Amino acid sequence: MNIVIFNNIMFLAKDKRGEINMELVKNIFFNTDRLTPNSVIKISYTGNLFQNDSEEVYIHYGFGLLWEGVNELKMSKTELGFQAEIELGDFDSFNFCFRNEKNEWDNNNGNNYIFPIEKLETSLVNISNNEIKLSSPRKLRKTYLWSKKLKLALYKIIVYVPKLISGNYKRKLNNNA
Repeated sequence: MNIVIFNNIMFLAKDKRGEINMELVKNIFFNTDRLTPNSVIKISYTGNLFQNDSEEVYIHYGFGLLWEGVNELKMSKTELGFQAEIELGDFDSFNFCFRNEKNEWDNNNGNNYIFPIEKLETSLVNISNNEIKLSSPRKLRKTYLWSKKLKLALYKIIVYVPKLISGNYKRKLNNNA
């Protein structure tokens, strides 16, 4: 599993056209770059309750606009902050806030923390009204493509630079000529 650490967490905000934009708030980290339905995530919290040396912190969370499946989970205290693993439901958003053993809350100034859960397109074939259409495949993320290019470049450097330095590469070219 790749670990991508956010310095911030995003919560939903709609613009004039109704499109979802993201606004950033500090001190919350996930072990993934996107939340998907029915997945298990690890969340780390280094906000005010951690900075004020709370002994225990609980994450109070639910899903969707109506906070369905409300639950509260005690987080583990580590050097990196308080951490917990949470299984996401099949909803459109993950809502949460934090409290400590003294019942002091970090709820994003009364707004709670809200993060979108992205539905993944799993099929390339759409069947609607008995018509079969081939959907366009989902584009690969730029970070994924760049990581593949970087791996290929490093591979070529590791393999071919020693050959160039030792002269083995030139000999093979001369033998083929």
